[in-house]
Amino acid sequence: MNILRTSSNLIVGIRRPGRYAPGTYLLSALSLLLLVPSSSSAITKADKHRGRSPNHSLSRAEVKKVEARLSEMGYGSGPVDGVIDGVSRVALIAFQKWEGRKVTGQLSREDSDLIMNATAPVPKDTGYRHVEVDLDRQVLVLTDADGVVRRVLPVSTGSDRHYHEKGMSGMAYTPRGRFRIYAKLSGWKKSPLGLLYYPSYFSDGLAIHGNPSVPQKPESHGCIRIPMSAAAEISRLLPVGTIVLIYDKQSFVSAKDWVKADKQKQEANMRQ
Repeated sequence: MNILRTSSNLIVGIRRPGRYAPGTYLLSALSLLLLVPSSSSAITKADKHRGRSPNHSLSRAEVKKVEARLSEMGYGSGPVDGVIDGVSRVALIAFQKWEGRKVTGQLSREDSDLIMNATAPVPKDTGYRHVEVDLDRQVLVLTDADGVVRRVLPVSTGSDRHYHEKGMSGMAYTPRGRFRIYAKLSGWKKSPLGLLYYPSYFSDGLAIHGNPSVPQKPESHGCIRIPMSAAAEISRLLPVGTIVLIYDKQSFVSAKDWVKADKQKQEANMRQ
């Protein structure tokens, strides 16, 4: 006789310190798992060797075309091999955020069709090398000297909430405006509120840096979190002096006058 076991949820009230206001409780649901076989969406090494596509509705050849197109548009996708790995998911999330789609990190047939027919992101400011952070979309856009987009990444910025953490308190806010990278470090850097990976500082200790956690929405203390897989690359592409534009729907400010002033200064120095 088979015995059917059902799982029940245990709801526990937990007091959490940190950025949550005093007295806030989180509900944590702990479920007992049934010991029955289940299918998984994870792609194993064995799957790669057998040439399986990470999405059963798409062939591996189709996935390779999607990866190639994402790379062409600046999203990056890692190896163009028809297998959706961690780097490919970062690219998918960046695309979904830019296009205002539901963020899943999964490649559906609909997403595939949209990617193949999409146009590359266009920055707010053009004509010079800089980086933009769109707070509404929660993406970072890096351009080249001609203003063409070369890299698009998902980010998580300041949550706009008060925090009380590690003996510190304040507003988790990412400032809007125009800035320059003024300092940078390689590898890990310990800060009062946590660890930063390859930080590039742009304002009062705030930095663009790698973090293992890059939520779909703003959750940082004010820094601009980017995926760990892209942190070292982005650090190399943001030398000291790089212009950083941070904006939302109401706050965009161009830095073309800065670029003009920089050029005039360089020309004056050459004449001396």
